[in-house]
Amino acid sequence: MLIFTILDESVRVAWADLCYFKKNFLVVVISCLIGPLLYLLAFGYGLGSGMSGGSGNYIAFIIPGIVSLTTLSSSFGSTSSKILIQRLFYMSFDELVLCPIHVSSIVIGKALMGTLRSVLSCMIILIIGMIISPAVSITPLVILFIVISSFTFALLGVLAGMLAKSNQALNLFNSVVIIPMTFLCGTLFNVSSLPSIFSYIIYALPLTHSTECIRSASLGWDVPYASIAIMLIYCAVFFIADHHLIKKGSS
Repeated sequence: MLIFTILDESVRVAWADLCYFKKNFLVVVISCLIGPLLYLLAFGYGLGSGMSGGSGNYIAFIIPGIVSLTTLSSSFGSTSSKILIQRLFYMSFDELVLCPIHVSSIVIGKALMGTLRSVLSCMIILIIGMIISPAVSITPLVILFIVISSFTFALLGVLAGMLAKSNQALNLFNSVVIIPMTFLCGTLFNVSSLPSIFSYIIYALPLTHSTECIRSASLGWDVPYASIAIMLIYCAVFFIADHHLIKKGSS
């Protein structure tokens, strides 16, 4: 069947990245965890301790937000930079495109490494979060939302890596798109506290809905079906855009 062929080819595309991940497991995991743990320390305990009622409720609120933030930073950063280097410096991406495999396999394979790094980092943060705050829980729905979010942002990383013409262009994308999403999409505060005109813009960004999904599942809130649908739409759009760019480059 076609789907099994694509999955097999995707693993072959990602094999070198997976071998690197296995060889440098501790380095990769530690590098992915430093940032989120600093957010937890600085905002959860530093900022949260100054709030009325203590930091306990805010820590329970912020842990799923940090997990959502990690799905963006871990998957996007590793995917986009690696593709940019392979395209512009090693020229190995061009050789991959010339191989007799499906374009979908290239897209999935290149997003696989970032997704794996992100999911692993998020699970470690969630386990730490459960120890710190009993209100946080790990359920199959939480894991599903983490996988969807990680894969979506890895596809965004593929898109940025394909579009960027230089390191400076990728850094600009990070400054204009990724960093604002990191701080404004409800990971560290409730989006509803923003003025209406800003909240409309924030609700149009994918990280806002990733945060809604992960937070609702980990804290036992109502399932945000609208956010799930929006995340799946973003995932499909990024995949189609990646597929188009790679196919256009190979023609």
